[in-house]
Amino acid sequence: MKNQIQVAGIIDKGEADLLVECGVDWLGFPLRLPSGKNDISEDDARAIIRNLPTDRAGVLISYLTVATEVAEFCDELGCSIVQLHGDVTPAELATLKQLRPNLQVLKSLVVRENNLAELLAQVDESQEFVDMFITDTFDPATAAKGATGKTHDWSVSAELAARSDKPLMLAGGLTPENVAEAVRVVRPAAVDAHTLLEGADGRKDRDKVVRFVQEARNAFATL
Repeated sequence: MKNQIQVAGIIDKGEADLLVECGVDWLGFPLRLPSGKNDISEDDARAIIRNLPTDRAGVLISYLTVATEVAEFCDELGCSIVQLHGDVTPAELATLKQLRPNLQVLKSLVVRENNLAELLAQVDESQEFVDMFITDTFDPATAAKGATGKTHDWSVSAELAARSDKPLMLAGGLTPENVAEAVRVVRPAAVDAHTLLEGADGRKDRDKVVRFVQEARNAFATL
C-alpha cells in the first residue's frame, strides 16, 4: 500500500467508472452512517465493488465498532479493504484480524485541536492490528469525523506518520491545489479526497479528479 489515491463518497456506477478512468486506485463507500444518509444503496455498492477492475479496489468506510459486524458486512459487499472511523478498541481490531486475516484494515486518527498525544497513544496501542492509518479532520461545528472538506494541521499527520510502523493515508480538505504540498509536508503513503472534488451538482467533477490524480502522482514521485 504505497502511493495510493482514494476518492470517497461514490454515488453510482457512472461516478465509479469516471474515477477508474481517471486513475483512482481505491473507491470509498461510506455505508451505514450514523446519520442514516448514505450516498448509495448497499446493493448498488456491492455491484460496483464486485465488478471493479482487478487493479482497483472498493473500500468500505464504516463507523461500526464490533469486529464480527465489520467482518460480516465486508463479506456481504465483497470488499477486501475496510476503513474504520468509529471508536474501535484495540481488542476489537485484534479480533477483526483474527476473523479475517486477509482483510486490509485502515484505522482513522481524527485530528482535532491539541489531541496529538492522544493520537500518538492510539498509534502505539493499535498499529499491531491495522494495515494503514488514515488521518482526517474533526469539524467541531458538526462533530463530523470525516468528509468535512476541512484541512487540519499537517504537522500533526507528519508526526503520526513518523511514529507509525504502518503506512499512513492523509485525508481532510485535499484538493488539486493543495495535495502536492500536503504530500511534501506529511510524506504519506496515500491520499484521500471526497467533497472538494465535487461540482455544484454534488457529483465528482472529471477535471478536478484528473488534476488531483496528476498532482498526487507527481508529488509521490518526488518522495
